[in-house]
Amino acid sequence: MASLAGLSAEQAARHVDEMIIERDGQLPVLDRNLAWLGELARAGRIRLVGHDMDSPGAVAALRARGGSVAEFPTTTGAARAARESGFPVVMGAPNAMRGESHSGNVSAAELVGLGLVTALASDYLPSGLLAGAVTLARRGVTTLPSAIGLVTAGPAQSAGLADRGSLVAGLRADLALVDDAGHWPVVRAVFRAS
Repeated sequence: MASLAGLSAEQAARHVDEMIIERDGQLPVLDRNLAWLGELARAGRIRLVGHDMDSPGAVAALRARGGSVAEFPTTTGAARAARESGFPVVMGAPNAMRGESHSGNVSAAELVGLGLVTALASDYLPSGLLAGAVTLARRGVTTLPSAIGLVTAGPAQSAGLADRGSLVAGLRADLALVDDAGHWPVVRAVFRAS
């Protein structure tokens, strides 16, 4: 922060301390909002997603609040607890492509290899969905059909959309013709359902 904002080390430390005090002052608002969202989730009106859960305890807390999806668990233990709780586990495609988290958290590829990931999310790189799936298959982490499922059926399940995500009679479907011969997969054509 000091180098980015042009602050001295002391000024930066003081600024961080002030931000922590401000954040802590907002905790009652956070608690009220989470209670309200939990009510909506338990009533089936929304899907409450837990982000960056780091432990089985954090997963249990999400379940108690009415949550139903674990997004970007930061440890293998949290991902395993989420799956054992019946939660879909969503990881970032960029993490899967790199083979590691940019912030030191658990590797998406590692969790895919353990069978703990339900879906990949684009995170900050929308074009990374298909590339993430292809990368996982190329590296032998999973099969190509299973990897594609991480960007089709898995997201549909995570979002609670039972009418799409798989090529099954009666479900909505679009098809993409993909050229994966190069470094980055290229969508050559999309065939949309009418």
